[in-house]
Amino acid sequence: MKKKILIPTDFSKNAWNALVYATELYKREEVDFYLLNAYGNDRKTFPKEYAEKELKKMMQRLSITAVYPGHTFFTIPVFNTLINGIKDIVESKDIEMVIMGTKGETMAKNTIYGSNAIDAMEHVRNCPVLAVPENVVYIDPNEIVFPTSFKTHYKSRELKHLYEISRITNAPVRILNVQNKKGLNPTQQNNKELLEECLEGIDYSFHWMENLNVQEGLVKFVTERNSQMIAFINKKHFFFGSVFSNPMVKMLGMYAEVPILALHDLRN
Repeated sequence: MKKKILIPTDFSKNAWNALVYATELYKREEVDFYLLNAYGNDRKTFPKEYAEKELKKMMQRLSITAVYPGHTFFTIPVFNTLINGIKDIVESKDIEMVIMGTKGETMAKNTIYGSNAIDAMEHVRNCPVLAVPENVVYIDPNEIVFPTSFKTHYKSRELKHLYEISRITNAPVRILNVQNKKGLNPTQQNNKELLEECLEGIDYSFHWMENLNVQEGLVKFVTERNSQMIAFINKKHFFFGSVFSNPMVKMLGMYAEVPILALHDLRN
């Protein structure tokens, strides 16, 4: 059964790069890619004719580049806001993953993550979102860093896409726990064992950092190891207010170009 992946585009260089990244990431898989342009009710609007013309140009560009045989592309121009457009297509097309650039055509050069990328990771809760920085050139990731406090239990379906990306790229998962005290309490230990069950069958390892806050520990770990992907469980009312804070985004942007996969807590 083919995978279905949604690629929002504003026809910027960053959006094209996210599309290229997506095709390379899933180069060994059969995938239907849906190229979405939401041309209305947003900060910068395009008439339908312009959206259709630019999507057609994207398809022509794809036709003269190396397209993997298992990949098929479809275009979707919609009169909607970007976030609502993404949500609607995810539901109507049964999309499994959204892959998008971190900033669009109008974003300032010193902005690491644009509002559209952050809004998508925070508010598109019916589908995982992978945000790809503008200068990332695809290689199979050397590892995927997964920060966790072990304070909540995990479900296999929450980690499905992390598991799959690890499997298809042979990238080990590095489970990172950053805390001020040593050791795990019984609840945390139980959740750690449950996580091990969820990841059975792929390469993973546990890593510990003490006496640092989560943001500092994650940045230190990722930059020292040159990690090439980060995955989070996006807990509602928690994720961007704590782990994915603006200071952390700026620090990551200074030292590395790291795609970030926002998974979702299915209890929300």
